[in-house]
Amino acid sequence: MAQQVRGVVAPGKNEPVRVETVIVPDPGPGEAVVRVQACGVCHTDLHYKQGGINDDFPFLLGHEAAGVVESVGPDVTDVAPGDFVILNWRAVCGKCRACRRGRPWYCFDTHNATQKMTLEDGTELAAALGIGAFAEKTLVAAGQCTKVDPSVAPAVAGLLGCGVMAGIGAAINTGQVGRGDTVAVIGCGGVGDAAVVGSRLAGAARVIAVDIDDRKLETARSMGATHTVNSRTTDPVEAIRELTGGFGADVVIEAVGHPETYRQAFYARDLAGTVVLVGVPTPEMKLELPLLDVFGRGGALKSSWYGDCLPSRDFPMLIDLHQQGRIDLGAFVTETIGLDDVEKAFARMHEGDVLRSVVVL
Repeated sequence: MAQQVRGVVAPGKNEPVRVETVIVPDPGPGEAVVRVQACGVCHTDLHYKQGGINDDFPFLLGHEAAGVVESVGPDVTDVAPGDFVILNWRAVCGKCRACRRGRPWYCFDTHNATQKMTLEDGTELAAALGIGAFAEKTLVAAGQCTKVDPSVAPAVAGLLGCGVMAGIGAAINTGQVGRGDTVAVIGCGGVGDAAVVGSRLAGAARVIAVDIDDRKLETARSMGATHTVNSRTTDPVEAIRELTGGFGADVVIEAVGHPETYRQAFYARDLAGTVVLVGVPTPEMKLELPLLDVFGRGGALKSSWYGDCLPSRDFPMLIDLHQQGRIDLGAFVTETIGLDDVEKAFARMHEGDVLRSVVVL
């Protein structure tokens, strides 16, 4: 029987979110209903609210979540009721050309639940990133559920569902940061700080954090950055080169998603170095670079989808590292809030006051 739950809905472009009654259907084939325990307030949710992703309003927001599987539909074998899971937005198909080549993190046919959650009047909701976890319960594809150690706090585990995984993966998986490398991270929000953590975890000797906010730079230093650059007052390209003997960084991770900061990343890397774009641009943004510079500098220009992660591989590994005390995922949680506080959390995010507000249910 379908269930009625409370959920945070974005009704229209730039309109305030509101808590509505959401109808969650019973899971069909390949689907699962998850009782959400925690969900981080991610910048991507704000993009949805602002119409920066698409205009499929109304949206059921929230996607950076952890919870307990309540029920599963037919043909579901990988998870069962009672499993503690992190929700992911790239459920791999196992059949596309990327999966067949042994590169499932590039899966070209990721999938979501077939059924739609609705409002009480039957209006279909577009679930953010196919998850919609600012709700007491949500319906997802079973492949979006990754089992992890149930002893970890849900508010911590859920962060791997998006931002923290994106940043750590941008360093380790996409950028392939190695021992002794110098890394520059441009943009020190949650994703950028996670890239700092990932770079240090991979053995980087020097991690240069770049931002326009001294508060964020201080947080980046607490996460493991060895040097900081305020790009509001200092040319970041020149500063990074000065800190690297005039050469530039081996890997530069752009965690803003803006043409100007991408250009900075491009020119702040060493010859044959790597640029990783993990910041999410908006549809109207354009990038211009001299083609001769692209050719002449060599190296690699990469984009990082979800940190090029494979949830079944990376989520349990990172939870294990957290449990061992080798990384502190809890450091990303600035505050815990309720469903009614999401609009305020967006305002705090815009003002740069938080790394992560986490909704706890």
